Amino acid sequence: MPSRIQRPHRRRMLSLTVLARRQISPHFMSITLGGDDVQYLTQSGYDQSGRLFFADPDADDVFLPTSERWILQLTLQGSKPRPRVRTYSIRRFRPELSAFDIEISLHESNGSPRSDAPGTRWAQAAGPGAEVAFLDEGYSYAPTPDAAWQLLVGDETALPAILAILESSAGTLPAEVFLEVPAREDIRDDVVAPPGTNIHWLPRAEPCAKPGALALQAVRQARLPDGRFYAWTAGESSLATGVRRHLVGERQVPKSDICFRGYFTYNRASL
Repeated sequence: MPSRIQRPHRRRMLSLTVLARRQISPHFMSITLGGDDVQYLTQSGYDQSGRLFFADPDADDVFLPTSERWILQLTLQGSKPRPRVRTYSIRRFRPELSAFDIEISLHESNGSPRSDAPGTRWAQAAGPGAEVAFLDEGYSYAPTPDAAWQLLVGDETALPAILAILESSAGTLPAEVFLEVPAREDIRDDVVAPPGTNIHWLPRAEPCAKPGALALQAVRQARLPDGRFYAWTAGESSLATGVRRHLVGERQVPKSDICFRGYFTYNRASL
């Protein structure tokens, strides 16, 4: 990753099941994952994330890893189909249920009767009881100690992490937030955030527009508050690198005050 990830000292592969599924908006699905193994998951950073191992809806009897040495396990296991693997942020911990929520951005199918995105297909098909494995991958959000405010920028893939950051840091650093979403219907009106926070929702007008381009343009044109700030940006790779390049080159922000994470690259197929 371009920015340092704080990974847990001890990691354990968790065997979990889907407890509930709820569609939040046209392009977002909330999935609640739970089970006894949640007791081994320690809440660390605000943008904490992990690898989710799940079965493709078209596959039967998929092998789910049980060890943090999952690559070796998948290599040595027999002829069973391998699971899909994606990294998702933990949106909210639910200790009363021994569970936590993730939110999955649902990708368009481009006219096809089914999406070609494995995460989207799984989220739309997974019902209560569906088995998954989850491996904690830590966090990257670490504000500069003397920052007066924070800048948070992301597209739909970063929205769960940014909402978790805002919710967890409520009462501390005010934020300027630039959130790009696929459609106006994806805008949230129930965001919990620190006092003085301004959220700039950026719904895309064109369904096929490149994710992140709108958010990057908005940051470049924005009149930002005075004072030293901490920046956290994630999503499509050119958004993350573009924001960092702009802040360093045109606003003279120290590189140490910026965390940037490229979650995916537009138009690059992933397995």
